[in-house]
Amino acid sequence: MKRIYFSGIQPSGEITLGNYLGAIQRFVTMQEEADCIYCIVDLHALTVPQEPETLRNNIRQLAAIYLSAGIDPYRTILFVQSHVPEHAQLGWLMQCVAYMGEMERMTQFKEKSAGKSAVHVGLFTYPALMAADILLYQATHVPVGEDQKQHVELTRDLAERFNRRFGETFTVPEPLIPDFGGRIMSLDDPSKKMSKSNPNPNSKILLQDEPDDIRKKIRRAVTDSEAQIRYDKENKPAVSNLMTIYALLSGDTMETIEARYAGQGYGKFKNDLAELVIEKLRPLQERYNEWINSPKLDDVLREGAEKAARIASRTMDLVKEKMGIKL
Repeated sequence: MKRIYFSGIQPSGEITLGNYLGAIQRFVTMQEEADCIYCIVDLHALTVPQEPETLRNNIRQLAAIYLSAGIDPYRTILFVQSHVPEHAQLGWLMQCVAYMGEMERMTQFKEKSAGKSAVHVGLFTYPALMAADILLYQATHVPVGEDQKQHVELTRDLAERFNRRFGETFTVPEPLIPDFGGRIMSLDDPSKKMSKSNPNPNSKILLQDEPDDIRKKIRRAVTDSEAQIRYDKENKPAVSNLMTIYALLSGDTMETIEARYAGQGYGKFKNDLAELVIEKLRPLQERYNEWINSPKLDDVLREGAEKAARIASRTMDLVKEKMGIKL
């Protein structure tokens, strides 16, 4: 069976090094393995208030980062979710297949709604839209981090329920969770994921950060009192997180890194890590500056939406026929 990978990222602000290492860098490699469909999920971003011009700019910036990182628009499909109306159409139909209890159990809704006096309905129902995103393209696999596994499990449940009720229609996708490096943690608190929403600027490295900012942030990253470069996620989570970043950027094993910095303390390791990050991000930043103001970016997104729509419309025709709403 032909492998089809689908994944989406929200255009909700600047992209962190954690986003890059945990997702986008993997997406580039996956172009060699399967037919890949990468979606900028702007409809999901609307589950929280957005300034229209800011959202518009964020969409372009994320597209430019995808392309700068090495996503090849001639080998993959890269597009904006709202440019293919079938996403919203199938999202509604999936809401009519899903159960309230399933939505209430979604941990991300609980986290994002906690402490808020008013929550948009879209924040509650968006897992059904996420399922629609995946099922539209008959994806066989969904590359996700461990924190998104629940959403893929819901997608599988909805696909199987639909297939039982209406006949074989959807491919039931598998989550594709990396064994290593799928979750980069915050520089100021290794118990939390590196996030652009963290108000502490020193908690994260942004892909557009200047070299001096990167050096400062890594120099200030928390470690521990042992002063030993050793990979031990349970007892040395902060140092292990920094080592993970180093390994993902350099291709070195943990054993190699440990041996290289044996007896040298954290200062030398942090300095070298900062220079490695700067070196690896520099070409990406240069390509980004070329893409962000290029009209070719709009051409890529338009052509990507056209390719995606051809696939999505075939799925929607089948779904409507099965459900009895195609005359």
